[in-house]
Amino acid sequence: MSLLELIILAVGLSMDAFAVSVCKGLALGEIKKKHALIVGAWFGGFQALMPLIGYFLGSRFERYIRSFDHWVAFVLLAAIGANMLREALSKEEENADASLSFKTMLLLAVATSIDALAVGITFAFLQVRILPAVLLIGCITFLLSMLGVKAGSLFGKKYQKKAEIAGGVILILLGIKILLEHLGVISF
Repeated sequence: MSLLELIILAVGLSMDAFAVSVCKGLALGEIKKKHALIVGAWFGGFQALMPLIGYFLGSRFERYIRSFDHWVAFVLLAAIGANMLREALSKEEENADASLSFKTMLLLAVATSIDALAVGITFAFLQVRILPAVLLIGCITFLLSMLGVKAGSLFGKKYQKKAEIAGGVILILLGIKILLEHLGVISF
């Protein structure tokens, strides 16, 4: 996986965290730098931790599914992306919660990084250098989450759904690309 592909993947993965960060910024109203740092650290930390866990899980099973790993990567990325699209297009409104408590942020960080766990599993099949990959994912999510808090305090919910849609589309397209490369249809 190239650096550009990894950056695109990191941006796609961070869109859930960005959308929740926008809600946090909206709920907080007037924000301080500390608020953005707290949200960024939680989401960036978990977006880095979960693919690392997924990578180690995937590495244990890689030899058993090597012949169809590209299908696993495609299905996981497409399912995650489709779920992000479904959530973004649903009529259900999310309630903005201003709490930055340990319990609240832990639950949000885990919820927004479950897809990163699945991506980490695919990293094991794709032979990705895991430490640089998770550091990049964590840093990009950290920065975008901080930006999301600021954007939420300034613009409200205007961009939340668009961010989720973009993230879903990016993940689906990456899954298709991986599948087509392994099937020999395209090469980059």
